[in-house]
Amino acid sequence: MKQFIKLHYLLLLVCSLSAAITGCKKTPDEPEPKPIVGISSIDPATAPVGSTIAVNGNNFDPASTTISIGGVVATIVSVSPTQIIVTVPEGVTSGPISVTSGGQTVQSPTSFTKYVAPPKPIAEKFGTIYTNPTWTSDSIYVLRGMVYIPEDHTLTIQPGTIIKGAGPERDPNPSPSEPKRAGALVIERRGQLFARGTAAKPIVFTSIKPAGQRKPGDWGGVALVGRSPVNRPASLYYPNGIRGTVAAYGEPFDNSGVLQYVRIEYAGAVQPGALQPTVQNPKLSGLTMIGVGAKTIIDHVQVSYCGSDAFSWFGGSVNAKNLFAYRTLDDDWTVDWGYVGNVQFGVSLRDPAVADQSGSNGFDVENYDPNEKTDAPPVVLFNQLPQTAPVFANISNFAFSDAPTATNTANGTGPYQSAIHLRRNSAIAIYNSLFYGYPEGLRIESAVSTTALTGGSIDLKGVVLANVTTPVAGAGVITNEQATGYFTDASRANQVIMSNDLVSLMLNSMTFNLTSPNFVPQTVSPLLTSVVTGGKLANSFFTSVAYKGAFGTDNWLSGWTTFNPQTADYDR
Repeated sequence: MKQFIKLHYLLLLVCSLSAAITGCKKTPDEPEPKPIVGISSIDPATAPVGSTIAVNGNNFDPASTTISIGGVVATIVSVSPTQIIVTVPEGVTSGPISVTSGGQTVQSPTSFTKYVAPPKPIAEKFGTIYTNPTWTSDSIYVLRGMVYIPEDHTLTIQPGTIIKGAGPERDPNPSPSEPKRAGALVIERRGQLFARGTAAKPIVFTSIKPAGQRKPGDWGGVALVGRSPVNRPASLYYPNGIRGTVAAYGEPFDNSGVLQYVRIEYAGAVQPGALQPTVQNPKLSGLTMIGVGAKTIIDHVQVSYCGSDAFSWFGGSVNAKNLFAYRTLDDDWTVDWGYVGNVQFGVSLRDPAVADQSGSNGFDVENYDPNEKTDAPPVVLFNQLPQTAPVFANISNFAFSDAPTATNTANGTGPYQSAIHLRRNSAIAIYNSLFYGYPEGLRIESAVSTTALTGGSIDLKGVVLANVTTPVAGAGVITNEQATGYFTDASRANQVIMSNDLVSLMLNSMTFNLTSPNFVPQTVSPLLTSVVTGGKLANSFFTSVAYKGAFGTDNWLSGWTTFNPQTADYDR
């Protein structure tokens, strides 16, 4: 009997254990528990905006992860189960890092702090620099008054260096008889400037004013003066407050140095007391080139918010590529004094609410002083140089995206005029280029004869005028009919695209966006085909491309330009 009772209890125990084991097993449709997401560390916990940091932890889902730093959404570079690489975003200051991954949201146990570098030391520059200095990126340089690099001296500027121009009130000019002038950098004849920036570290010339207070005309600008020929009398003073006279140099292969990956912002101040009494309110351009020779290297230069012209060539033979005129007040490309160089790949974006009281053009091409009332015959002039006759190719100018108007007074400014204004016996060749949104497309003006139209000194081919109210006009002795007949001659392959057919150009939808433009056309754009070749384009300087305008499929503005210099912190 006792044996039976023991066996009974043993069976009960076995059944209980079996029931317990069975009860511990999950049912087939019960989900697996999720791995717990966690953040263990931030490396580094302090870093500048734009750098990358590592967020270490466990169970991150590469297919479903978002992250914010101090409440600001950040861009993820890569995700693995144990690490997230993320870029520190603009606007972040400090705070914990929040990760949402696989449906779970967790915060870091410690906070991230944005690194803010201390202000760089300031080096003020004024007068004539009789040394061969190197300006470095670990200092800020301030131009007070007209700063000159004289003959036989060289200025070298390192990548990433910031140079600020001051207003005339900061000019330390010691002579009480001389007016105070805005800060400017002038490289004189036989002087040289070697400003080699990079796409990652452009050299920046900008206003001395703090972020949020900068405006066009805060300072003077950058000027190069060379020994290549100009067609002006030797005794003529240099323009816009630059000291000295033209003299009689004739060295077309002169070398003024290098400008590469350079930005020039908020230049174009009036220079009081300039030595040209007949010129009202003389101003330097963003980049002024006077008699600059062909061995000078100029490429990847952006001029932004200039209170005068963006780029000006006064004679000389210098060549240039990859130029960007952004929201200029006056003209984008000014050509005068017998300039005969070559330019390829230039783009301009205008603010349609802003124009100069003198009237703003894309191209303003001249040959003589504004006070000379008549043209002269196209003969060889001073220094054995004929009239202004440069070659431009692959230019894009964008003004009004909608119907342009002849005047603009939104900000009390002046009118818009022509995309291309040729006058005073000037000549020019423009190939495979686009001009969009001007009241007037092309104006050819002469007071003497129609020789410029019939003699071949003006050569416009593969030019597209789009969204222009008046496509072509003559002036002086050249009638509208003669100018129109010249431009529309079938052998020139020019086009006029009216406002009802603009969609056919297939431009980028961001072309006219003033704060974030993109000028690369759509892949089916007709601008990417049917270019003119040969002639003056056979010059070895020109890159052979199969598109009209400044852009094919490559956006050469990427990395080194900016569309919002107003907010930039240039002190650190």
